[in-house]
Amino acid sequence: MDDNNLPQRLATELIGTAILAFVGVGAVPATLMVNGDAPFTMADLGMISFAFAAAVVATVYALGPISGNHINPAVTVGLAATGKFPWSRVPAYLAAQLTGAILGAAAILAVLGSKASDLGLGVAAYGSGVGAAQAFTGEFVGTFILVLTVFGATHRKAAPGFAGLAIGLVVFGVIIPVAPATGASINPARTVGPMLVQQLAGGHVEFSQLPVYVLAELSAGALAGLTFLALSRTAADRPATESATPAGQLAASAEKG
Repeated sequence: MDDNNLPQRLATELIGTAILAFVGVGAVPATLMVNGDAPFTMADLGMISFAFAAAVVATVYALGPISGNHINPAVTVGLAATGKFPWSRVPAYLAAQLTGAILGAAAILAVLGSKASDLGLGVAAYGSGVGAAQAFTGEFVGTFILVLTVFGATHRKAAPGFAGLAIGLVVFGVIIPVAPATGASINPARTVGPMLVQQLAGGHVEFSQLPVYVLAELSAGALAGLTFLALSRTAADRPATESATPAGQLAASAEKG
């Protein structure tokens, strides 16, 4: 990844997020179109979840070596909050991800036609009877689990070669319980991109819900990164001054023992 310049990385983030939006978000109207008047079932939710997971697994292995395959502003912010990604590059990465999500959502319309917009275009929205507090909790918990898994699966001590599978599986798993409440966006780019395209297509969009999604997802990403950092930190990672204190020496002895 160090061999690739910033424009290459940004283009990769754009493409990766576009694939995620087209495949994952596109699976929602596609499922509704195929179902017709048939009721939406757990099997349908499972297939949509699998579409998101498949897109994540594919892009991790195909594009990860170039840009890290964040394809999610919550991941980018989490990495920056822990010092693993420069804050100076965060705006460019977020812009690329948002652009990719917009292009991916537009591609859904290009492939499925206006019927996709009539069916909601897979835009994330509160479920029936769900309020802002419940929606915030759902998106926060789902995003936290996702980003925590990203950190763990890509850690230097993690089993090599399984990061894509682990991240894809957690996306699949998280969507199942969170989707009935919020649509399980767990990704600010995936939230915003389809909303903008749906608005341009003349569809109905609840923009008043957008701040809840974005705030929950970004804050969860940062907290998940900091949590994993605290959990995985070893004596060797601590500053020399901290290890030199009696408390630091005791902690180091406890870890060795």
